[in-house]
Amino acid sequence: MRIGELSDRTGTSRRLLRYYEEQGLIAARRCANGYRQYDERFVDRVVQIRGLLDAGLPTRIIKQILPCLDKPRTIYFSDATPEMLATLERERDRMTERIRCLSRNRDAIAEYLDAVRGEDPPGRA
Repeated sequence: MRIGELSDRTGTSRRLLRYYEEQGLIAARRCANGYRQYDERFVDRVVQIRGLLDAGLPTRIIKQILPCLDKPRTIYFSDATPEMLATLERERDRMTERIRCLSRNRDAIAEYLDAVRGEDPPGRA
């Protein structure tokens, strides 16, 4: 697929897709006319990248862990340093805290909506 289709299917701008390519996160083949051609698998890959970026991971870390996110999952890091492992642990813990915060906020909004609509929250009858 060409860059426009990948952009449409992932909701990611063409400019960002070119940036991901510059960072080595995705790769395109070049057609004779110079157009980028992406494999179907990059639809899921771009969605993963966006999710990791939204979670606050920098592209340098994403580039290192992307091979571990492929299926089937063959996790092998011949060059995983203690610093890299510590960085990933910090990022994981930060994500976990963010998930807790988002869950609390989601639940508070749901309770508010239930109250405004005059509904009983789930589990209360």
